Amino acid sequence: MRTYRYFLLLFWVGQPYPTFSTPLSKRTSGFPAKKRALELSGSSKNELNRSKRSWMWNQFFLLEEYTGSDYQYVGKLHSDQDRGDGSLKYILSGDGAGDLFIINENTGDIQATRRLDREEKPVYILRAQAINRKTGRPVEPESEFIIKIHDINDNEPIFTKEVYTATVPEMSDVGTFVVQVTATDADDPTYGNSAKVVYSILQGQPYFSVESETGIIKTALLNMDRENREQYQVVIQAKDMGGQMGGLSGTTTVNITLTDVNDNPPRFPQSTYQFKTESSPPGTPIGRIKASDADMGENAEIEYSITEGEGLDMFDVITDQETQEGIITVKKILDFEKKKVYTLKVEASNPHVEPRFLYLGPFKDSATVRIMVEDVDEPPVFSKLAYILQIREDAQINTTIGSVTAQDPDAARNPVKYSVDRHTDMDRIFNIDSGNGSIFTSKLLDRETLLWHNITVIATEINNPKQSSRVPLYIKVLDVNDNPPEFAEFYETFVCEKAKADQLIQTLRAVDKDDPYSGHQFSFSLAPEAASGSNFTIQDNKDNTAGILTRKNGYNRHEMSIYLLPVVISDNDYPVQSSTGTVTVRVCACDHQGNMQSCHAEALVHPTGLSTGALIAILLCIVTLLVTVVLFAALRRQRKKEPLIISKEDIRDNIVSYNDEGGGEEDTQAFDIGTLRNPEAIEDSKLRRDIVPEALFLPRRTPAARDNTDVRDFINQRLKENDTDPTAPPYDSLATYAYEGTGSVAESLSSLESATTDGDQDYDYLSDWGPRFKKLADMYGGVDSDKDS
Repeated sequence: MRTYRYFLLLFWVGQPYPTFSTPLSKRTSGFPAKKRALELSGSSKNELNRSKRSWMWNQFFLLEEYTGSDYQYVGKLHSDQDRGDGSLKYILSGDGAGDLFIINENTGDIQATRRLDREEKPVYILRAQAINRKTGRPVEPESEFIIKIHDINDNEPIFTKEVYTATVPEMSDVGTFVVQVTATDADDPTYGNSAKVVYSILQGQPYFSVESETGIIKTALLNMDRENREQYQVVIQAKDMGGQMGGLSGTTTVNITLTDVNDNPPRFPQSTYQFKTESSPPGTPIGRIKASDADMGENAEIEYSITEGEGLDMFDVITDQETQEGIITVKKILDFEKKKVYTLKVEASNPHVEPRFLYLGPFKDSATVRIMVEDVDEPPVFSKLAYILQIREDAQINTTIGSVTAQDPDAARNPVKYSVDRHTDMDRIFNIDSGNGSIFTSKLLDRETLLWHNITVIATEINNPKQSSRVPLYIKVLDVNDNPPEFAEFYETFVCEKAKADQLIQTLRAVDKDDPYSGHQFSFSLAPEAASGSNFTIQDNKDNTAGILTRKNGYNRHEMSIYLLPVVISDNDYPVQSSTGTVTVRVCACDHQGNMQSCHAEALVHPTGLSTGALIAILLCIVTLLVTVVLFAALRRQRKKEPLIISKEDIRDNIVSYNDEGGGEEDTQAFDIGTLRNPEAIEDSKLRRDIVPEALFLPRRTPAARDNTDVRDFINQRLKENDTDPTAPPYDSLATYAYEGTGSVAESLSSLESATTDGDQDYDYLSDWGPRFKKLADMYGGVDSDKDS
């Protein structure tokens, strides 16, 4: 791109004196738009006089997208009243004055403060005036001038569609029109070649071509056959600068489909067919034959006819319009005794033929059909070759769908029973009445799980179970609106902190498992509980999409970093189904172009000077103090729950806690265990201290057990005493009955009574028991010696 620079010539007027105006030394990117006519007055032709004080303005030009670091220089304004003493002040007004364009009020230099984009605004109209700095009065009338933005090639061509779809018949001639693509360039078409677009093909050769100026795509290869290849993807490039090097470009994709023409005749896959039949009523199908045709649609339609043979009057052939098969049927009743074999010639032809393809040969084919008549027991015959039934997916169990009918073609007309081939209905969803062939459901249906159920029904002769036949049964489950729409994906988006109101931040889409006849029609709205105070709004685009818009100007991620936006999605079917999905909106810091930079809230420094770390430390100290107080209170409470009396003096039937390890039988000072055997040792004045009785009862004195008391009597006596004791605790306690009973030859081996006896025992006999008892003799012998000493 060339850059033209011109001198701006400014003339001004003063008192009449012999001089000529000179051009300014400053350079500008503009050039004079009008020539100034100088008028001569007075008697002398050598003396120049101006008859009018005025300004001389130019039309300025600036290049767009200026990338320099300094302000872009526009030009200079000067008044002939300016003597250079600073008494005048230049004022600029109009488009962008003071913001986009600034003027030096002393020198009149005009500069642009930022880059300009011609596509945004190509022309700026400004006004200038010179005023007296002291009085503020204008010294020249206000004048108007223009700044025009020169275009550069900064916009690539853009196609009107991202993807084009087109069709063209197969076998078309070279140069057949396919489709026209169009690309536009936002640059100035009147300046240079920035907006001159040239088209070229990048992908799709040698099958297609494109005109460089018009963008028309045409076929470039002869006899393209759909049966060999049907789909083509062509990539077209649009390049500005007339296609020259350095130009900007854009591409688009064109999906081209070859449509079918009747260029293929029908063909039988085999030349001879053979069928067997027995005496059957007229209209009974005997067999099916099918010729293949590589075309599609009406070009693949086939008509069958019997052209010659021995059974022209006995058989007929009809065409199944759905499968394009030829069904051979009985025209008259067959008699096995009269004729056993018939030979027919069947012809298949296309009813729609294009004359331009007749050179490929006749569009028909023939095959030989042999029919053998048998006199055998035949299986049941269904009334149809296949059954198609429909049922709503909300049908209850045991709902009747339809019925099938089969009968024995033999003269005996044996009865038939029906059953379902469970290999085709492994889940046992359907069942059949064996007598009348009624089909009914045995489980609930779900169209979203399975749309079509293909099962096989078996008809069997009751008298001859070997004779059975099968028929396919196709059951279509009709849709019921039983699934709510939901989001097509999980939506988590962000909003910039400096976002403006009504700014689109996310587009929502929904899906529905149901398939309504009229198509999906979704509606989007905010949940009622979030509609009133929400910071966002939902705009339903009425095309099964919706947009999330901001409601206010600016967001603060330190106040609220995440917004959870509940969106209600409803369909338009009956009954109406709806669901609520949640969209997570994060508040993020963004750059000036709206690109996300950070979504995490930084730590704030409080005005008091405490950082977040200091606040956390203080909080931990408070938690530690609270835990200490709770533990201390728990210990105090546990101490209060201990028994009131743990002394050995309370010898009632209690569990006594020692809290230490005793010294064995030698330790006679820790506890007087003899009291357990001798209840008479209880002091009369000793009462229980761990409970407060309502009335004062003296403990009963229990008489000592007699030496010949039986153990059972002793225990019963103690139980009775505890049951009748009013001072006994109202809770379960351990009662100890230290009694061995009588009748032992060795007498008592316990040392419980040793502490209560006044006499000393002699343990010298332990020394006579041998070395194994030496240690025991030393222990007890030592005790005796201590006592003697």
